[in-house]
Amino acid sequence: MTETTHPQQPAPPPGVRAKTSRSPEYRLAQNALRGLRQDLFHDPFAYRPLPPRHTDGPVVRRLPARLRSAAEHFPHAVVGAIALIALSAGALGGGGAGGDIPALLSGLLCALPVLATLVRPVGAFWLSLAVTPVVAVLNGSGTDWPWMPGAFVCHLAVLVVVALRTRPRTAAWMWVLTAAYAFLSDVVFGGPYYYTNSAPMMVASAFALLVVSLWHVRRAAEQEVTAQQTVTAHERSRRTRLEERTTIARELHDVVAHHMSVVAIQAEAAPYRVENPPPELERAFVTIRENAVAALTELRRILGVVRAEDYEAPDAPQPTLADLDALLVNVRDAGLEVEKVVTGAVRELPQGVELSAYRIVQEALSNSLRHAPGAGARVEIGYVLGGLGVRVVNGPAPEPSLVKPSPGAGHGITGMRERVTMLNGEMTAGPTDDGGYEIAVFLPVAAVNEGDA
Repeated sequence: MTETTHPQQPAPPPGVRAKTSRSPEYRLAQNALRGLRQDLFHDPFAYRPLPPRHTDGPVVRRLPARLRSAAEHFPHAVVGAIALIALSAGALGGGGAGGDIPALLSGLLCALPVLATLVRPVGAFWLSLAVTPVVAVLNGSGTDWPWMPGAFVCHLAVLVVVALRTRPRTAAWMWVLTAAYAFLSDVVFGGPYYYTNSAPMMVASAFALLVVSLWHVRRAAEQEVTAQQTVTAHERSRRTRLEERTTIARELHDVVAHHMSVVAIQAEAAPYRVENPPPELERAFVTIRENAVAALTELRRILGVVRAEDYEAPDAPQPTLADLDALLVNVRDAGLEVEKVVTGAVRELPQGVELSAYRIVQEALSNSLRHAPGAGARVEIGYVLGGLGVRVVNGPAPEPSLVKPSPGAGHGITGMRERVTMLNGEMTAGPTDDGGYEIAVFLPVAAVNEGDA
């Protein structure tokens, strides 16, 4: 018989309630209450001044300079005008005479929340709700409930301005709280009032907040479209640059590959055009052909990837410091006396460091052949604890010399610096005291702990 055991979940520690899965409705309600707390209860009286209006619009740009400067404060002027309307409605729309103190106080209380939207928008909403019953008490003989005329204008204006300054979710919560206040006022505190204007307030505010929310949605969509257009334009420009560079690389590949192939073929056929050529001439032509074939291979390896989409890169590995001896033999065959010195414990370095060091030595020796023909060179490779040191120095060109220096464009030193910078290394290059040239490079290598291996 087979016995099956089921592992039991450990009991929660005393005082800790076990977590139970919540229904989607519960999570939805929890998120909604969290949004209410963030929008209307978290630091409601925070100082948030209304920023000036942008003057780069299509209409404002056509205005004179003085009017354009004044247009920056157009939203503030509109809010101030609405506050004056609320002040007049609060002072003149109550049950008492317009000139008595309660009527003036009602007008000021109605204008205060509207002005508060300029600096503390969420606090202005709560202030408007608090002012509404106070204005109703001051105008005890009024016929409107729960919003007196001034309070009606005040609260509706506050809802619109705050909704414009926040977001649609905040507008929805303000409308819900306004509806809750209207319900409590009609059911609990309605009393002797035979007319309630809660329905007009809810309909007017719902329509106004809906318009504002649609404006927010449209503005967000325009911003998203603008952002997408900006990204698209950037990608199009980047693609255009890549296409141009690809075209240049293809042309360079075609032209240089053709001429290097011609050089290799002519170097191979040249000894057969001379009867009994000397061995030195044969070796020189062999070196020329080998260099041409090597340069052609390197060119195809670098630029061939942009020649066609189905191009497959060769499987040959990139050169490393282990290939320096072959490079030095090639350079010696070209007529440069070069000496190699290695100090420190030779070890395997990262591929990027090995390749960069090889290319730096290769370019430095090429510069020596080009700018100081007939001079000797010295290559020093130093393996140290923190990285790799490379130093290539050549002496001055002998005088007189049968081979004249070949001027260059200076791209070799720039390429070396780019490689060194990419590896966070250091490089110095300059003439020596005896008329030669020296290139010194240090490539850092992070130490690898045995425990990390």
